[in-house]
Amino acid sequence: MASRYGQGLLGPRRTEHAVPADHLAVLSLPIGDDGVVVGNDAEGRPQVVGFHHPRPYDVVLVGGLWTAQVLALRLAGTGARVAVETGRAHVWTNLVQAAGAGQECITLYDVGRVPPMGPTVSSPVLVVRDCGMRPPRGRVASMPWQSVLTLLPYLSPVAPRLLRGAGLAGIQRVSPDEAQQIGRIMQLPRQDVDALSTLGDGVTLWCTRRERSYALTQPTDAESGLLGTARRLD
Repeated sequence: MASRYGQGLLGPRRTEHAVPADHLAVLSLPIGDDGVVVGNDAEGRPQVVGFHHPRPYDVVLVGGLWTAQVLALRLAGTGARVAVETGRAHVWTNLVQAAGAGQECITLYDVGRVPPMGPTVSSPVLVVRDCGMRPPRGRVASMPWQSVLTLLPYLSPVAPRLLRGAGLAGIQRVSPDEAQQIGRIMQLPRQDVDALSTLGDGVTLWCTRRERSYALTQPTDAESGLLGTARRLD
C-alpha cells in the first residue's frame, strides 16, 4: 500500500456535480463591487465607489468638508491609511482622534508636507487634499494603490484642470453658473446640469464622462455623533 503521508487529509466522499457547457452562462457568483458605500440612490440601493486601484487614481469632490470627512472615515474603516493635507488642521483633529483608537489610521499634514506613503496592494493609501480654492500642486501624487481626493468648496481657476484629469468627480450643490461650467467639462446632459443647483445637503452626483450616479450619503450613528448631520457648507 502506498504511503499517504504528505498528501493531506482526505475530504468527505460526495458525488461530483457536473454542469453541461451550454448551462454555464446561467451561473453567477455574488461578488459585489470593491470599495466604500458613498450613499444610496433614489431607490435606496447602495452606491459603491472603489478608491483603490493598481494604477494612479484621482478624485475631485466639489462639495463640503462633511462629505470628505465621511469618506475619510469609511476608507479608514476598510483598512486604508488616510493622509490629510490641510491648512486647517483644527477641523480634522477630532475626527483623527476618534478614528485612531490608538492607531494612526488617519494622519494630518501641513500643505506640501505629505511624505512618501509607500502604498501597496495590502496597505493602500488615500490622500485627502483639503487645501482651499487653489490647491498647490502636491508633492505626493496618485500612484498604484494610492488615490488622491481633492476637495474644492467651489469652482476656481484650477478646477477645470483638476476635473479634466480626474478619474472620478463628485459634485454637490453649486450655483447655476458653476453647473454650466461643470456640465461642459464633464459632458453632462441638460437634466443633470439643471439638477446640480438644486441638490439637497448630502447628495452628490458621482460622474465620469460616460457614467453618472446620484447618491445620498446617510451617516451612521457614529458618524453623525462625530460629524453632525449632512451639510453642504462648512
